[in-house]
Amino acid sequence: MGGESEKWVLMVTAQTPTNIAVIKYWGKRDEKLILPINDSISVTLDPDHLCTTTTVAVSPGFDQDKMWLNGKEISLLGGRFQSCLRELRSRACDFEDEKRGIKIKKADWGKLNLHIASYNNFPTAAGLASSAAGLACFVFALAKLMNLKEDHGQLSAIARQGSGSACRSLYGGFVKWIMGKEENGSDSIAVQLADEKHWDDLVIVIAVVSARQKETSSTSGMQDSCKTSMLIQHRAKEVVPKRVIQMEEAIEKRDFSSFARLACADSNQFHAVCLDTSPPIFYMNDTSHKIISCVEKWNRSEESPQVAYTFDAGPNAVMIARNRKTAALLLQRLLFHFPPHSDTDLNSYVIGDKSILQDVGVQNMKDVENLPAPPEIKDNIPAQKSKGDVNYFICTRPGRGPTVLSESRALLNPGTGLPK
Repeated sequence: MGGESEKWVLMVTAQTPTNIAVIKYWGKRDEKLILPINDSISVTLDPDHLCTTTTVAVSPGFDQDKMWLNGKEISLLGGRFQSCLRELRSRACDFEDEKRGIKIKKADWGKLNLHIASYNNFPTAAGLASSAAGLACFVFALAKLMNLKEDHGQLSAIARQGSGSACRSLYGGFVKWIMGKEENGSDSIAVQLADEKHWDDLVIVIAVVSARQKETSSTSGMQDSCKTSMLIQHRAKEVVPKRVIQMEEAIEKRDFSSFARLACADSNQFHAVCLDTSPPIFYMNDTSHKIISCVEKWNRSEESPQVAYTFDAGPNAVMIARNRKTAALLLQRLLFHFPPHSDTDLNSYVIGDKSILQDVGVQNMKDVENLPAPPEIKDNIPAQKSKGDVNYFICTRPGRGPTVLSESRALLNPGTGLPK
């Protein structure tokens, strides 16, 4: 290891998006390797609005591996982090920076300690796939630091061992996680079905109903479902294989009606499996159900579906609108049904792509209060408003895959390798 006397610090900073599954992953055939019982398909969300930023650093001056998440030190001893680290260190290659006099041999990577700082710009463990973005960024950044030669597909197999859904965050656009058949998981990888530009009409609105950590983690929920639900076996063997083929076709043809029908049905079946689990798992709450009702009423009043909804393991709704005009009409309905408290700053109630508020014709709270009832609400039924039931909305779109950021965006100090 050249330059050891200088106690150099070598760093890489990367940004990785989160993703939302439209055909769900639920249930594993191998807990340790995280091998799923069915294929899944997801949409990658724009990292400008939802992402993890991670800085990884290596130095002969570090006495142990350390990690900080959102500013707090956390343990790296968990099995999932260790699985990824073991895989990455075994594949690391020689590295040389002649200008700085740094030379790291392949065999040295196992002896050097790492510092890792990670930051999510959205709630952690609230059903917005924070672990997917986090583990994907962890693997992608370390692969760059350690000079790995593996392509994104091979990296996805490493990320999968940290968090199943993480393998799908190694690509932008529309991504399929192939369940694979091999016992060692070598064929359980993510592949890109289409990039983010393929269907750029789509606009995504997320209703953050709760930013709290969920009561039942996805890991324990899946284990319970696999042990006790009869529906999960039928779903994995009979339902999902057909849905995956239909969803791939809908994405390829940009057939929104089929896309929406499949996404809504699959989300509802996933939550039916959760209810079929003993003891039953409740990821959605009353507000989630009200949002489904709002979208279903609107879709049924039109000739074809306007919006797809999907819920991961949490109460937050991810709604996908067929285009920007539809997204504005959706947000109009959501603000009507779920207005914020009157003292709320609208700028913090609708985040992400705020320009959509102009399309809605809303500039302040008075405009929200004056929104008309949607036409699908029958005149003789007074509209029920659920003030304050939604924490905030995020407006976004399908987005790109992981990227390396400049050193100015690093979360660690380049001189010390400690958090800034």
